Amino acid sequence: MNGRKGRHRLISGRFTVDKPQNEPILSYAPGTSERKSLKDELARQLADHLEMPLIIGGREIRTGDTRIATCPHEHSHVLGEYHTAGEKEIDRAIEAALQTRKKWASTPWYDRVAVFMKASNLLAGTYRQVLNAATMLGQSKNVFQAEIDSACELIDFMRFNARFAAEIYEEQPHSDIGEWNRMDYRALEGFVFAVSPFNFTAIAGNLPSAPAMLGNTVVWKPASSAVYSAAYLMRIFEEAGLPPGVINLVYGSGRTIGKQVLAHPDLAGVHFTGSTGVFQDMWKTVGANVEDYRTYPRLVGETGGKDFVLVHPSADTDVIATALSRGAFEYQGQKCSAASRAYVPRSRWPELWETVSAQLDSMKMGPPTDFTNFVNAVIDRGAFDNITEYIEFARTADDAEIIAGGGYDDSRGYFIEPTVILTENPNFKTMVEEIFGPVLTIMLYDDDDFEAMIEVVDSTSPYALTGSVMARDRDAIDVAQKGLRDAAGNFYINNQPTGAVVGRQPFGGGRASGTNDKAGSRWNLMRWVSPRTIKENMVPPTDYRYPFMDEE
Repeated sequence: MNGRKGRHRLISGRFTVDKPQNEPILSYAPGTSERKSLKDELARQLADHLEMPLIIGGREIRTGDTRIATCPHEHSHVLGEYHTAGEKEIDRAIEAALQTRKKWASTPWYDRVAVFMKASNLLAGTYRQVLNAATMLGQSKNVFQAEIDSACELIDFMRFNARFAAEIYEEQPHSDIGEWNRMDYRALEGFVFAVSPFNFTAIAGNLPSAPAMLGNTVVWKPASSAVYSAAYLMRIFEEAGLPPGVINLVYGSGRTIGKQVLAHPDLAGVHFTGSTGVFQDMWKTVGANVEDYRTYPRLVGETGGKDFVLVHPSADTDVIATALSRGAFEYQGQKCSAASRAYVPRSRWPELWETVSAQLDSMKMGPPTDFTNFVNAVIDRGAFDNITEYIEFARTADDAEIIAGGGYDDSRGYFIEPTVILTENPNFKTMVEEIFGPVLTIMLYDDDDFEAMIEVVDSTSPYALTGSVMARDRDAIDVAQKGLRDAAGNFYINNQPTGAVVGRQPFGGGRASGTNDKAGSRWNLMRWVSPRTIKENMVPPTDYRYPFMDEE
């Protein structure tokens, strides 16, 4: 080697992450390879029985206190069993996170990011149909809803977050002559508690991985109704090279685990998606314990919604109808962004209802393994009972009428028909309260009252997550944008109020809908760092006196 054997040359450079592109959505049309591979994976998982241990410090922990995971659309079919955490395992998960924290936080950011970039590639390839099938079976999503969630959105979260992390670390302060100023983006001091919901596998993946990418270690508790996909998701993280103890997966009661975790003095942050009531209780608990914490915990939460569609007389009928049908009934309305209340001008109602009712008549309902079904089952018994109570309330009300659907059946799976309620009362129960199911309530208004409806929309609900306005009249769009500026964190024009895409429509809302820290953007990742400013003086003073102190 020309005398150079054993010599090494240090190569330094600026590490960057290229701006990613959103993951393409596969069609799963008849005859495609993805359709065949997904059906094969569905059959494999249906024939399997998955044991789901806790993953703490990289080790599988079996407590023997198990629960079963079943298909919502066929609740007699057991997908597997999961071990639940007790007090000892919760403490062990916290300790594993704390023991790993310093090493993980000091790992170069590009090495941390590389783990999740690899995870995104595993998901785009080998694990795509594994996680899609798990989401379809465990959470009763049709193939398209699974593809845009557990594949595309989760891939996007990891790839875009890698880019956002690089941008954060690159941002440095100005240095004047004689000084060098730096910003040290530290991980939070302690551990992060990630609590994920049942309805989006992508959210379940993002809540623990976003803080971890920024150097934090995590205790992750997924919803008990989504443990099946969470178990596969943890496999992906581990195969991608996630070190033991960075993300510690615990199953069990949210109340039990939350009480113990939130009381720990080293709690540094909460990354939450779920109900408004639960998040408010967590906030109260943190407030009550604030004197006991080593630092003020960061609270990042995305919660409920009562999402609206406001229709102007100028709007296109087919656009309105499709926005209502998709916005309200995709994934059985179990999206925090789902269209739940709509305001329609009287002059447009006959034609609009003819179109909407025709779409409803064409919708098939059944298990997601039958790809012709648009509507599947709601998640569990609790959701089924809660949603049907709203339907029965509307059925007996004097100031509302069920004009479509209203049927339900839990004999095999938790099936509820897409239901449309018509009312003249802007404060009717189903116009105000979050239902989280396939129920849309429509109120008719006089055409001249469009601007008055803006105030009604803004003041009816405590939430402010998503909403949309349907209009061709540009002045009407402008008036609605201004009047509803605080009513939705994600506002749509001539589009259903669902379907935010990472990097394009950062997601989150205010009021009772959460802290609006915008998942899918830098805004969220910045909550998981604690900046330290460093000033190095290249020409330090050697005398305390200033020139102004000299005598004349």
